[in-house]
Amino acid sequence: MPAGDRIADVDAVPDDSTLLVTVADRESDEEREVVLVRTGDGVAAWFNYCQHWRDVNLDTGDGAAIRDDELVCKRHGATFESDSGECTFGPCEGAVLDELPVEIADGTVFLDDDGYGFVRVGASESGEDDDIHRSTESRIGF
Repeated sequence: MPAGDRIADVDAVPDDSTLLVTVADRESDEEREVVLVRTGDGVAAWFNYCQHWRDVNLDTGDGAAIRDDELVCKRHGATFESDSGECTFGPCEGAVLDELPVEIADGTVFLDDDGYGFVRVGASESGEDDDIHRSTESRIGF
């Protein structure tokens, strides 16, 4: 049995979208959102932000788009390989999503990073993004 926290059953991760989960840094208690995505050989976990604008979430709560085994940023149209996190198209081409290591055992996804603990399936409730207005293209919050 893996030493890390249990996140979810592999079957809970959709084939055509993502599963949004929240983890917390064990030292600071800061909550961070992570998207779980199916890969050819299991599941990968990426911190939930685009490499172009890090305040833009890939999954805003309704699952990130997956096209041809790539995550799609709804804001920029950037695409990221599901298994490597590498941006293959868009303004951040060549950049790589930040990974949270996970392990699969007995059909279950577990954290494989001692620095984080599992909090919940779903978005962070920390409110740190309350001043970011994702409904506009503006980079300024009012």
